[in-house]
Amino acid sequence: MPPRLNKRQQREQEELQALNGLSKPPESSSEDEKPVNKPANTGFAALFTPGDEPTDEDETPVSSQKSRKKKKKKAAGSVAETSRSETPAAPTPPRATPVAPKNEKKAAKKAKARERKAEKEEFDQALAELSIKYPELQNAINYNRETTRPSSSSLTSLLSVSVANLDSEAEMRKFFGSKVVQANKSNVAGPSRRTTTQRSQLTRPPAVWFRTAPREGLSLRLLTNEELSSKSAKHAWDPASDEKWWTVEYSKKYKSVTLAFMTVVYSGDPNGFYNLLQQFPWHGDTLLQLAEVYRHREEYSNAVEYVDRALFSYERAFFGSFNFATGLNRLDFDHIENRPFFLALHRQTTDLQRRGCVRTAFEFARLLLSLDPENDPHGALLHLDFLAVKTSMTEWLVEMFDFYATCRASSQTKDARVDPSLLPGWSYARALALRKGKNPDAGTKALVEAIRSFPTIVPVLADKLDISLPNSIRGHSDFKIETDAKSLRNPEGTLHLLSHLYAQRSAPLWKDESVWFRDTVTTEFASLPASLPVLPRRQDFLSLYHNQNLRYSVYRHVMVLESTHKRLFAYIPADVLNVKSLQCDPLPPPTAITSYDNAFFEGVEDLRTFAPPRRRAHQERILAQMIPNAAFRQQLQAFWEAMPAVQEQFPGGIVHFAQAAAQMDPEALEAIMMAAAVGDAGEVPVELPPGGAGMPGEMPGLGGAWEDPEEQEEVPEEVIDEQDEEESDEDEVAPLPLRVLRNVLGRFWGGNTAPDDSSSDDEERQPLDPAGVD
Repeated sequence: MPPRLNKRQQREQEELQALNGLSKPPESSSEDEKPVNKPANTGFAALFTPGDEPTDEDETPVSSQKSRKKKKKKAAGSVAETSRSETPAAPTPPRATPVAPKNEKKAAKKAKARERKAEKEEFDQALAELSIKYPELQNAINYNRETTRPSSSSLTSLLSVSVANLDSEAEMRKFFGSKVVQANKSNVAGPSRRTTTQRSQLTRPPAVWFRTAPREGLSLRLLTNEELSSKSAKHAWDPASDEKWWTVEYSKKYKSVTLAFMTVVYSGDPNGFYNLLQQFPWHGDTLLQLAEVYRHREEYSNAVEYVDRALFSYERAFFGSFNFATGLNRLDFDHIENRPFFLALHRQTTDLQRRGCVRTAFEFARLLLSLDPENDPHGALLHLDFLAVKTSMTEWLVEMFDFYATCRASSQTKDARVDPSLLPGWSYARALALRKGKNPDAGTKALVEAIRSFPTIVPVLADKLDISLPNSIRGHSDFKIETDAKSLRNPEGTLHLLSHLYAQRSAPLWKDESVWFRDTVTTEFASLPASLPVLPRRQDFLSLYHNQNLRYSVYRHVMVLESTHKRLFAYIPADVLNVKSLQCDPLPPPTAITSYDNAFFEGVEDLRTFAPPRRRAHQERILAQMIPNAAFRQQLQAFWEAMPAVQEQFPGGIVHFAQAAAQMDPEALEAIMMAAAVGDAGEVPVELPPGGAGMPGEMPGLGGAWEDPEEQEEVPEEVIDEQDEEESDEDEVAPLPLRVLRNVLGRFWGGNTAPDDSSSDDEERQPLDPAGVD
């Protein structure tokens, strides 16, 4: 078949035939290929040259555009173009439609799914055959299937934490917008020093935080079988088979910092906390103690930052096996190394509620509960009954309540685990949750049951809602609420405490349902017998809270909320309030295994052994500037080294002692020296200058000039010595008024005393004679 010619080629052949005298053009192979005469080009078509006219095979505009683009890219006068244009073009075969890649991917996925299904069926068939041959393997097969099947009613799923909802900034952006939140962060952000690149699920590390090492002196280990057996015997319950119990361990240096921290706490000098953070900026107890200092001063932004840093320091110690979001990993509260993390989570939960981030507070409270759901040492359940309704997590609350109620009904023996279905606040919260759900009648029934079980909440909640109750109800003995626990036994006092706590915290949730609450109380309890029958739930609560450890959990919850729930201390027994405890470890559990005692710090070196030489040289320069007299400085150094009891009261070193002693009364300073000589300096209170006063064991106050390391810029190691020399030349320390110190030290330590002269020159000319030192 001859090739098809375009119009230009056809015209050329016609011209050749006319010149050769031919009467007709060559015959074409088909009638359809005869040339068709078209009218002359007009308009814009006249601008095209004959060679640019589209051919019959280029009928679509897309093909014509492609041909024009190709012609623009090529040189018009090239030989190759000319040869190709003169050669008859072969017809373009029709293109076959390719198979879509998506169909191929879907087919591949289906094939893989069929292979996996076939492999699973083969595996199950093999297990079934083995179970017939070996019947003892049947239990293992059933256990594997039960543990891998997700269940919304299991405790694990109920305690699983939503990591996405642990971000308080994300919740704030939903209410105020990202621009407002970012502007607020820009206003409170300080100058950038170091960049923290590590990720955190519990907080957002800003750029101004100090860079952290992977663990910062904290490590994690699983409890042994012997430890679990001992724990079961102490608490009267057995751990679940699928949960893992862990404990944090301190390194040698971390223990040294903790020992120095305890020394600062008992000394009552808050400046010592900043000195510790300069050397070890990620010590959890120190960060939490400073957070409380700022909270008492109502500087909440600083308090929040220090709590975040404490959470971050512990999170760095958790590795892949310990995933706190799964609801299966536990921390043993009996080990004091774990308690700072519990306390930090509790502080964070209360602060998030203060800021209005209730959804984030709910997740932190659920995380706090998941670490020890058997004991609930910080009373996370007492937060969740309010937060679940506040955040519309009512289905979770009802499922949690029903899960524990079912377990209690099905179990033959009652153990000492905490049970939310027995808590008075949870009974009322469940009724409110059902009321807000799709079944209001079920809510009314649950409310009647809650009132019959725990009637002491009714008068307190009615007062909060400004509801007038009939005298027959308010004057009934079962509805009577006590103002303290002096006339109540321990479980009864705990019940009244929880009644006040729930009414104080959840009263705003009942504002919209106050009419329903009033009508239910007045209708269902219009006529009351002399005493209401004791329902099983109330009786089970009184039996459960005979356990001292569970009562301590409620007391500890109130102690942490001291600033907002101070009046509830009247329901805490006096013997509990008199227990010696610190702000860093409020109310240690009766079953405690470790504590900050001599056994814990046995073999721990003094923190000063870890101090770099340049820091000690800097201290010596400061002391030389404060006490220019070298002889007296030598005598003071001899007294300091010979009196370990004095060193314990002044953790800042000899500089700290000299600063404090120079401003003390002579009688107080002499009493300290005499007590140190006889070995009972710890019994003599140290009267520090303003800004460092505080009672041993209590939260130290603030005042005076603080040397905040957060306001100091970080200096490279290689230039620190040069800067120290410049600081000694430029920022000199004024000499201390040492007359009182010299006189008292001279009378007590021996040697000649300097005359009591106000002239510092006379003091320089008449130094103490160190030869008389004993």
